[in-house]
This record gives sequence, C-alpha cells and structure tokens, in this order.
Amino acid sequence: MDVRAAIAVAAGKPLEVTTVQLEGPRAFEVLVEIKATGICHTDDFTLSGADPEGIFPAILGHEGAGVVVEVGKGVTSLKPGDHVIPLYTPECRECPSCLSRKTNLCTAIRSTQGQGVMPDGTSRFKINGEKVHHYMGCSTFANYTVLPEIALAKVNPAAAFDKICYIGCGVTTGIGAVINTAKVEMGATAIVFGLGGIGLNVIQGLRLAGADMIIGVDLNIDKKPWGERFGMTHFVNPLEVGEDLVPYLVNLTKRGADQIGGADYTFDCTGNTKVMRQALEASHRGWGKSVVIGVAGAGQEISTRPFQLVTGRTWMGTAFGGARGRTDVPKIVDWYLDGKIEIDPMITHVMPLEDINKGFELMHSGESIRSVVVY
Repeated sequence: MDVRAAIAVAAGKPLEVTTVQLEGPRAFEVLVEIKATGICHTDDFTLSGADPEGIFPAILGHEGAGVVVEVGKGVTSLKPGDHVIPLYTPECRECPSCLSRKTNLCTAIRSTQGQGVMPDGTSRFKINGEKVHHYMGCSTFANYTVLPEIALAKVNPAAAFDKICYIGCGVTTGIGAVINTAKVEMGATAIVFGLGGIGLNVIQGLRLAGADMIIGVDLNIDKKPWGERFGMTHFVNPLEVGEDLVPYLVNLTKRGADQIGGADYTFDCTGNTKVMRQALEASHRGWGKSVVIGVAGAGQEISTRPFQLVTGRTWMGTAFGGARGRTDVPKIVDWYLDGKIEIDPMITHVMPLEDINKGFELMHSGESIRSVVVY
C-alpha cells in the first residue's frame, strides 16, 4: 500500500516528505495507522549523524499513537480498532531480561531493531523498489507502519492521540526515571539538569513522588516558568553561577542539621558529558543517586574522580524510564486521563506532516517543548 512518510535520506539533511510503499503485516506483526507523532531529540540525534546506530535512508519517529488496522498470523493480544502506542523498548515477557524482572530492556528483537529491519531481517518499507529502513522498531514519521506485536501497548481509547503520543517516549522516560529507576521517596531533594521535554517530565515525576525541593538547572531563562508550572521549587542558570556550579548546588541543598549538602537525587537530561559529571558531583555524599537520561554522541565518555563513587554516590542510567511498555504505558495513559499528570501544556506546536522540518527548527531554537505531527 502507498503511505505518506518523511524519509531521512542522509545525515544532516532535511527530511523528505514523499510516498513510500508499505507491505502488510507478516506473522506476529501488526499494521497500525499512526494518528499523531511527537518530534523528539532522539530523532534529531540520529538525523544529525551522531547516532552510532543511525542508518539511512530511514523513516524516523518513535513517539506515536494510532489504531490497529490489520494483524498478522499468530497475533493474539491485539485486534483491528484497538488504540495503541508503539514501543521502541518492547516487552516480550519471555526473554531472560523480561523474566528477570530486573530490567525493562527486552532483548527479543534488539539485534534486528538496531539494524533497521523487522525481526525476520527484512523491511516493510520500500521506495521505487529500494529498501527503506525502520527506526527504533517504530517509524512513526509515516501515516501507516508495521510493528511486532510485542512492540505495541494497547491503551484506553478515550485518550486523544495528539496528546498520548508523547507518552511513547518523553513522558514515560521522565516520569519513569523518577519512579522506576531512582525510586524517589517523599521529602527528597532533587536537581534536574535540562528543562526540555524530558526534564519537565522528570520534574512532574518528582512532584508526583512527593519530592520536597526540586531544583531545575538550565541555560535558558525562558524555561523557568515552565519548570515552576510542573513543580520546580528553585531555578538555577549556570551562566549566572559560573565555574562554581557544583559547590553552589551543594550549598543550596543544605538543610537543617545536614551541613554536607548535595541532592538526594540528580538527573541529567542534556546528553552533555560535562553536565553528567556535574550532576553526579552535586549529589549527596553517602547516598546520592545520579541518573543519566540524556544520550551523548558516538565516542563520547563520562569521567569523574573515583572518590566521588567510593564515598557512596551511585551513577545510574535509564532507558525509557525503566518502564515495561505493554504493562506500564497503559497505566500512564490512565494517569493522564485521571488528571494525575499533565501533557496538554507541553504540546506547544501541532502541524501536518508536510511541515515536519519546521518542528525540528522549533526544537533547535528552543521555542517548543514538544511539536506533534497530526496525520
């Protein structure tokens, strides 16, 4: 079938909106009509050429929501008409990782996913007879796409597609990092570095968990009211503090009899390796946990003095907020419908597929929190 898609033809070039051919679902696969998709920094990271797994040509996009159109042989958990969110981190519930209950990083289709193909090693997308790669197992920058059954979460049909598509990455990653990875408790102190689409959801998660002091750190002063809207209690602009940012943050978090200072939890949402180190060193001696969420470019490394770790700090990483997609994503959609979390204010721009490159421009300029393409 012919579908409309935005193709990444090469690193650093604008997406090309055109018609491509999509083959229907094979065994254990599902054809989905994508109704809306968010434009995420990870898409931009791959498009820039910095992603070591970036393959071209490809149909990017991993933050979507849509409706099941057709199911392949052997599919039992979904049927036509179901509302779904694609999962770039699937949940097979059978691999050693899923069965361990220690991680959400399902390994069932990881190898082929990284190669830009379906589990059988082939692509469902073609243009003029030539293969076009899938992206993160999702490819939501097309109005129809095919995914494995285990990479789809069935969700409440009462939720609007142009809002819950954000749960496919940004919302779940930010809130999940707080609840699943860091396991923040009531009364905690926390610092969030980077108040973009992920950082604001970390702040929202901290508020949900009952954190007491929530410090947002960002170079853009315009992010201050955004942070405050979602629960931030203090704002710090590193440009105003200078090289002494870590001592400043440590001092800011001193409370009562605790004169050591440092946050109970810190979160890097920038992908900047220098900031990752600052986040660790701004966490509390003896028990501080620092969670790396941002993705750095190929070949970049993080470093710190061993002293920071032997004195009790923990450096942690998280992917998709530690969420098990088919199990947890429907719950987060319900949280949204119940008013426990907010999404609507973060959807700052909505556009048709033809304007998708404008969404990337808004991201680069810092004007958007999340741009959403509606088909």
